[in-house]
Amino acid sequence: MAVIQLKGARRDGVGKGWARKARAAGQIPAVLYGHGETPVPISVEFREFELALRGHKGSNAVVNLAVAGGDVTALVRDVQYDPLSRAIIHLDFQHISLTEQIIVEVPVHLVGTPVGVKDGGGILEHLVRTLEVRCLPTAIPPSIDVDVTALNIGQNLHVRDLVAGKGYEITAGPDVAVAAVVAPAAEEVVAAPAEGEVAAVEGAEPEVVGAKGKKEGEGDAPASAKDAKESKEPKEAKKEKK
Repeated sequence: MAVIQLKGARRDGVGKGWARKARAAGQIPAVLYGHGETPVPISVEFREFELALRGHKGSNAVVNLAVAGGDVTALVRDVQYDPLSRAIIHLDFQHISLTEQIIVEVPVHLVGTPVGVKDGGGILEHLVRTLEVRCLPTAIPPSIDVDVTALNIGQNLHVRDLVAGKGYEITAGPDVAVAAVVAPAAEEVVAAPAEGEVAAVEGAEPEVVGAKGKKEGEGDAPASAKDAKESKEPKEAKKEKK
């Protein structure tokens, strides 16, 4: 990995107000820390940082940072982005030595189409997106390529199955699962009703219910005035007998 040349400047301003003014002027607020030294607030030009890292592959850039008349080898440890504009709003530089090993996270890249996906309709699951490796700053790989073409349904790839590249060591546990091929989810099948049940449903007549749940004929008025008169006659006959 090549070391990228970058210029920085010490800054006296701190706080959100100063940071907004610095960004408006094309600068990125940053901090330089590490090697047991007191953290130093600095800033770098946005345009220069963008051009310096344009051809860099991977997420771990090593820079030769020129600050206050001296050069410092540093790792770009963290890049913070605005959630809406995606513009860089802050940088963390870690002071390192090119002769001392460091631990960094490296992206995992799955290569190929598993046989269980191509022939069995399975689903490839990417279980781990990054893995920690230990290496010299100049030997940081841009990614860890993992060949998954031999995976069948129900099979996994673990860290112990990976072959580390030259110059770095994977520090994650051997039983950590990196990728797997699983069977597709089974679709729920609704059983069709039996022939006798269909006939019974078709032949059933709906129950007629009157207003407010009353059955037909309950609480209904007499059909005519004649019916009303006839319904009163038994009462009048009882009075005459008395």
